[in-house]
Amino acid sequence: MSLAPRRAVAALAAVLLAGSVAACGNSDTGAGGGGGDDKIVLGFSQVGAESGWRTANTNSIKEAAAEAGIDLKFDDAQQKQENQIKAIRNYIQQKVDVIAFSPVVESGWDTVLKEAKDAGIPVILTDRAVDSADKSLYKTFLGSDFVKEGRLSGEWLVENSKDATGDVNIVELQGTTGSAPANDRKKGFGEAIAADPKLKVIASQSGDFTRAGGKQVMEQFLKAHPKIDVLFAHNDDMGLGALEAITAAGKVPGKDITIITIDAVKDGMQALADGKFNFIAECSPLLGPQLMDLAKKVHAGEEVPPRIETEETTFTQEQAKTALPNRKY
Repeated sequence: MSLAPRRAVAALAAVLLAGSVAACGNSDTGAGGGGGDDKIVLGFSQVGAESGWRTANTNSIKEAAAEAGIDLKFDDAQQKQENQIKAIRNYIQQKVDVIAFSPVVESGWDTVLKEAKDAGIPVILTDRAVDSADKSLYKTFLGSDFVKEGRLSGEWLVENSKDATGDVNIVELQGTTGSAPANDRKKGFGEAIAADPKLKVIASQSGDFTRAGGKQVMEQFLKAHPKIDVLFAHNDDMGLGALEAITAAGKVPGKDITIITIDAVKDGMQALADGKFNFIAECSPLLGPQLMDLAKKVHAGEEVPPRIETEETTFTQEQAKTALPNRKY
């Protein structure tokens, strides 16, 4: 081969090598938001890590994102609305493809949601709703029917208190003040027990969905009210904290005080199986796979239902014993 053809081959090889390097470089650039590949970028703002339920919810979202090939940008709001608003604005600045969040409280979101809409970024609500009158500010709400959970709890109590003589005194451990689950569970429970006038809520206070809060408020209830027949806790963790206060007061949880909770996380289910709780309405935290499916659909411009409800059940002691060995959270 003469020198000229050799130079031509070398030049061609250099061009091909440069193209190969450039192609590899493109495949390694940032995902979504103008990145060089087709990965969807999902910005997600979580309420916090206030309970076993929330931890399971976070794990489900992170695992599902990895499995779905979605680039997840995750933020923990530490139960503060201002942190969530800041996170959503950061996601807008980063030009993510989809924003999802579980709102700390129901009110006060219109301004930041309009900013996301104006930026052309679809928003998905998970677990908790907002009270905005403008439903166009978000694409869908994925989560439980909190009113139904409260109602099922109240209906169980009505059925199991029908032979009681005299008033049945109930204390209520509410979730975070202003949050959708706290508002709705209280509403559903109240509507259900209205069927029996002897069922009376004598005290109701927020324990902020935490074990420490549940214990502290239950201690106050026990000091203020000598006769407490029933505790209705808006989640398992507050109920588990209340167990400590009840035991310390010399009472037997599940016998001296009937305990009804919501969530059905493993620790709560164990308390139910052990007879310390009496009834649990389930609220599943495993929303990750459904959220990733929705993120893909809204990113593609597909129509999705405005409300997607998770499938859930209720548990008595025997049902908890059966379910516990295979419980994922």
